[in-house]
Amino acid sequence: MLGRDQVQHDPGRQEALLTEVRQRFGFHVQAPVADQADAIRRLLDGDDGLVVAARIVHESADQAHELVLGQAADLHRRTGYRLLVDRRNYRPLWREAAAELRWPLFALPGGLHPYLQVAAATTALGEHASRLDRVIDPLPLLARLFELFDLTTTGWEYARVRVDPDGATLAVRLVTTARKVIDTIDDPPPLPPSVRELMRRNHTVHVHDPANGRVVGGLNPGAELRTILLT
Repeated sequence: MLGRDQVQHDPGRQEALLTEVRQRFGFHVQAPVADQADAIRRLLDGDDGLVVAARIVHESADQAHELVLGQAADLHRRTGYRLLVDRRNYRPLWREAAAELRWPLFALPGGLHPYLQVAAATTALGEHASRLDRVIDPLPLLARLFELFDLTTTGWEYARVRVDPDGATLAVRLVTTARKVIDTIDDPPPLPPSVRELMRRNHTVHVHDPANGRVVGGLNPGAELRTILLT
């Protein structure tokens, strides 16, 4: 249920914003990822921008889920082996069948990229979390934020996705925004199993420079989750 002080939306403006965010930004553009993400974030200011930001998060998670479902179905057709795809916890799936799966977040259709549109949308949502219940239902958004975090960190651990500064930034922003969304909900749901599993761990992953592969830092997902979600 949305809050009582609902706002009037402009569907035409929302579609125009979403089209601009899809087409104007990407790795075909000669500009740093961080600069592009910041420009997208500024475009998503205002209530219509927040609706678009939430749509980006939902669409990215939905498309990733469909890609994983398709891979699982293809594996079953070819081998008879059936995989369980659980949106609340992808980790068991990847532990069981990582060699048969391709990480979905770099293959999203529709012009969305996790380090550009998704990172920017997540940041915009977190910056204006106090207004979210006026424009969207925060509960489904919270689930999709945690789903994207699960896919991001699972890719590092099981799909040989190299952790770079953009990926590390995305992961932290997803959790930070999720916490801000939780704070807007009177009776928030339990944390998903994937998050609880990582919170019990204390493993640091190396963060690599994408240009030369050198280690430039580290990120401890479990410590980040505990710090952000439990304090």
